[in-house]
Amino acid sequence: MKIACLAGDGIGPEIMAEALKVLDALDIAGIELAHADVGGTAYKKHGQPLPPETLEVAKWADGVLFGAVGDPSCDSLERHLRPEQAILRLRQALTLFANLRPATMFPGLEDMSALRPEVAREIDLLIVRELNGDVYFGEKAIRTLDDGRRQGFDFMSYAEDEVRRIAHVAFRAAMGRGKKLCSVDKANVLETSQLWRDVVVETAKEYPEVELSHMYVDNAAMQLVRNPGQFDVVVTGNLFGDILSDQASMCVGSIGLLASASLGEDQTEYGTKGLYEPIHGSAPDIAGTGKANPMAMILSLAMLLRHSLGLEEQAARVEAAVAKALEDGVKGADLGGNSGTAEVGDAVLARL
Repeated sequence: MKIACLAGDGIGPEIMAEALKVLDALDIAGIELAHADVGGTAYKKHGQPLPPETLEVAKWADGVLFGAVGDPSCDSLERHLRPEQAILRLRQALTLFANLRPATMFPGLEDMSALRPEVAREIDLLIVRELNGDVYFGEKAIRTLDDGRRQGFDFMSYAEDEVRRIAHVAFRAAMGRGKKLCSVDKANVLETSQLWRDVVVETAKEYPEVELSHMYVDNAAMQLVRNPGQFDVVVTGNLFGDILSDQASMCVGSIGLLASASLGEDQTEYGTKGLYEPIHGSAPDIAGTGKANPMAMILSLAMLLRHSLGLEEQAARVEAAVAKALEDGVKGADLGGNSGTAEVGDAVLARL
């Protein structure tokens, strides 16, 4: 079973180290690891954020464990050389089209949420975000009009097969949870969203047990803070999903607790090939200080074990250990505590 470890920039190496300590403690036979540079670290060493050798390691692996990318010293580079381009290119190269972001309120952390505790404790949802389409990958440019004004444009589009394959992922996820799926779009003003809604409705016929609803994205943003407990699985496009998943993460109190999986169509011997990463960034302001919370990275490891290696028992053990550590009051600075990176990792190990 092959895992590519791409630690990246900022706090990436620190939190990756804690996740690998947990993996080592699980003592799983037949695990092979390969490490490679990515992001700003890779640019400084190799002149590009995703060197060919790193891409080869990612293609070789059954699952990619990804830390974070982002380096302020690279902000003035041309866009294609910036660290963040590495993750976009990996998604394209590995055909990772489905991003799964669970958001669950851990017991005892309700007061960390910006929402009232009685509202926050009801949060238990999964956002399924399409990754390979929308304005992020459409034609884009800044041009000068005939009258001399500058104009920026980004082309939004989805083909029906792109919508259908992400809809299948979401419906299957709903079948394994509460059998409720909310499709989020902006069909009242966007033709792209109208096609999205039409295809989701067509796909729903194959999943008669799942209750399908539709919601405009502006209303969905409001409902996430008004009544998040109404959601089970949410499926939406790349742009809307980027915004709503970050909003959901703050509803549970901290982005330092939330993992994500980016899955493709390629199957491994054990599961689905994917890339797994915490949803927070590289946090360069605290890099090297030992303050970073590694729990989201450790939970990303759990998702890798489950989806790409088929190791459900081990994944559940890791998740239970994180939950128990939180229940016992082990909190990083992001949660108002004073436990450092290694201390949090050791606490999870002790409960494992």
